[in-house]
Amino acid sequence: MDVEGPDAGLPPDREDVMSALLAQQRRFRAFVERRVGNRAVAEDLLQTAFARTLEKGGALKDGEGAVAWFYRLLRNALVDHHRRQTAEGRALAVEAREGDGATEDLELKGAVCECLHDLLPTLKPEYAELVRQVDLEGRAVPDVAREVGITSNNAGVRLHRARLALKRSLERGCGTCAEHGCLDCSCKPRR
Repeated sequence: MDVEGPDAGLPPDREDVMSALLAQQRRFRAFVERRVGNRAVAEDLLQTAFARTLEKGGALKDGEGAVAWFYRLLRNALVDHHRRQTAEGRALAVEAREGDGATEDLELKGAVCECLHDLLPTLKPEYAELVRQVDLEGRAVPDVAREVGITSNNAGVRLHRARLALKRSLERGCGTCAEHGCLDCSCKPRR
């Protein structure tokens, strides 16, 4: 997005500064874009720098000094941008590492409906074992599938069917408790 001409109503010295900067706009955009590798991001940084110039650039008196000052402003904006990107990348990496491992939440484990443990043996043995290993022990489906000697896709289908069967058993055995999450369950299964 090109900014057309200096803003009306600026003092004459600021009009000169803005005119000098606007004359270099394409060069500024190319300068930023080469360093960020993305035109949209470059445009955002450039527009932010122009806005900042309107706020802070009143002290500049000549066009040449304004261009040098604006390049410094752009370099600082690029440094800030890259720092933010690096920090976001580190945060995402930490999140990914923490999300990969099975988190041990003892409070949640204690809140799981006790009926679940009573109903697992009512499922087909291969279904019960998948639910126990994947959902209760937090193991990965591909690992369990390898041990059992089936494909990951087959294990995923079996796990889905096992969960549906377990859900039906919980709804039959626990009634409304199962519909509302089975947290802190005190019902006795109706078999």
